[in-house]
This record gives sequence, C-alpha cells and structure tokens, in this order.
Amino acid sequence: MKIIVNGSNGHMGNEVMKFVLEGYRGSELAAAVDINVPQKAEYPTFTSLAEVNVDAECIIDFSHHSITKQLMDFAISKGLFVVIATTGQSEEELALINEASKKIPIFISANMSLGIALLVELAKTTVKTMPDADIEIIEQHHNRKLDAPSGTALLIANAIRTVRENAQYMFGRDGQHKREKNEIGIHAVRMGNIVGIHEVIVGTDTQTITLKHEAHSRTLFAEGAIAAANFLKGKPAGKYDMKSMIND
Repeated sequence: MKIIVNGSNGHMGNEVMKFVLEGYRGSELAAAVDINVPQKAEYPTFTSLAEVNVDAECIIDFSHHSITKQLMDFAISKGLFVVIATTGQSEEELALINEASKKIPIFISANMSLGIALLVELAKTTVKTMPDADIEIIEQHHNRKLDAPSGTALLIANAIRTVRENAQYMFGRDGQHKREKNEIGIHAVRMGNIVGIHEVIVGTDTQTITLKHEAHSRTLFAEGAIAAANFLKGKPAGKYDMKSMIND
C-alpha cells in the first residue's frame, strides 16, 4: 500500500516514516510532506500537499488541524483514503471531515492506541455501573504540546457522556464553589517529555476505581496509524475510528 505521510518531519511523522520505510505491514512510502522536509532524501519530498504529484492510496496525517480543508480537498481529488491523527479540530473543520467522509473512507482518532480504545470502553462500563459516582480525567503530556486538554481526554469524556447524558465538562478547577454532581472534571499537565498518560478516576463516598493508560513510546501511535490505514483499504466511503477497527 502506497502511503503519503503528511507532517513527516514532526515527532510522530518521524515515527511513521520509520515504519513505512521498513515496509511495515506491506506499507510503501509514496511521498513525505512537511514544511521542513530533508534537503536530500531517497524518496519524493514536498513542502505541501498542493505540490504532490505521485501515485498513492492513502494519506496518514500527523501535521496540524489547520490544514484540514486542504487535506480533504486533496484526498477527494485523488480518491485517497485518509488516516487523521491530529487533534484540536474546530467545529467547522470537523464538519469538513464529515462531509468528505461521504465521498472517501476517513479514519479519525484523537489517539491511535489500542490501549486507549480499551480504556474508553472500560470507563464507559464503570460509569454506567456506578451512576452516582464523581468522574475526573487527568491527562499528562510533554511541554511542547499545543492543545489542552488533549484530544484523547476529550475522546474519553465524550465517550463517557454517551452513558451519562447530562454530564457537563469542568476544565480545571478554581474559585470558591463546590463540585456539581453532573461534572466531569478534565485536567491537563504539561511537563518534560511525557509521551502521554491518561487517567480516569471514578469515585463514590465508599470506593474509587482508577483506570490509567500510559504510553511508553510514540512508536505505538505509529503502529496504530498504519494498522488504521490497512483497515481502511477496501472500505466504502464513511467515517471510521478505533472502535470500528476493534469491532471489525
């Protein structure tokens, strides 16, 4: 499968490049796209999608959500399926993705980890079983991460809200007021070189359950992105996610 890696010179793009260049799971590099592509490379390089003129089947995007329109327009024009691994999309950008998914297969996830997908399902089961429990989500990432809270924290919170529909998000906590019963507290930590830690705490007056996922290496996200690309191959137009892949 011929893959275009968009955002190829970022932290995650570099990890994906290593796997694709090694032919992981039948992958083959069609092109690397980044504003800071290497000066000399043994493969096609471009500074933007607008320049790309190679044959490919898929785009794995680890760039930035701000290029969503360009990414969708390019993929539709070339008939490519897309793995979107960026976070922080606006409502307008998400609408563009939804519209594009009517024409091409799109896999989008705030986190490409199978472990996070399992954490989400465990959190939903726990909250559903303990309807009166308080819920707090704590996420930790490196000091270079731009968006807060993380897309994964929001992914977890949104999943929990499917089983607690009246839940409201409380981002951080300050001031003089007690905790409301329907709150989901979401807290962000930024320091050092933390790859990613997500913790869901579900507690009542008598007991607490803590669910935690820790990423030890960015490699797991690269593996997940390529697995997602393989999953999309042959799929009809539509929007897919980690749960889709797990249930397939």
